[in-house]
Amino acid sequence: MDRKDKILELLEEHYKGAKPGLHFRNAYELLIATILSAQCTDERVNIVTKDLFAHYPDPKSLANADFNEVSDEIHSCGFYSVKARHIIDASRIIAEEYGGEVPSCMEELVKLPGVGRKTANVVLSNAFGIPGLAVDTHVFRVSHRLGLSDAKDPEGTERDLCAIIERDKWGEAHHWLIYHGRQICASRKPKCSECFLKEICPYLNDKEKE
Repeated sequence: MDRKDKILELLEEHYKGAKPGLHFRNAYELLIATILSAQCTDERVNIVTKDLFAHYPDPKSLANADFNEVSDEIHSCGFYSVKARHIIDASRIIAEEYGGEVPSCMEELVKLPGVGRKTANVVLSNAFGIPGLAVDTHVFRVSHRLGLSDAKDPEGTERDLCAIIERDKWGEAHHWLIYHGRQICASRKPKCSECFLKEICPYLNDKEKE
């Protein structure tokens, strides 16, 4: 077993059963919550969406919402003006062009305002059960520190990870890497001494050589 396979095996063993941090009941709620989660914690988004979805339970209701009222509702998520426009416009397109149903393919999802490959993969994997590996800041950082990818951008990182992880585990692997980034491999002060990967981590080994 090579180093990458061993790292993935240990990540799976340690974070098996990891679930999304965002609360949602359907694809619409997950899509909106994921858009709101950009540069915001899942905990904060969950607080905001509890009331947001009570007021706007489906794409049609959010599509017809007042921009200022939505902005006020999501204010604490940050970048609220841009996010409010994105979720209203995305909901309008879903209501008008997709009969109120969130599309279940990458090509259609990324056409929606505020939706890139990361958000699309989150929705595909967690709402539709379609294999997808979303690369957010945690996944990008951790996969590079662990030597699982050396790509310069998220899309390249996604390709690298998908090439070494079984397709039916893409969605799970996304959560392994996120949990590891949040609990151990933080951006500024990684807890390397506590890490179960410290014996085979190239990032730690490079640091020790400095």
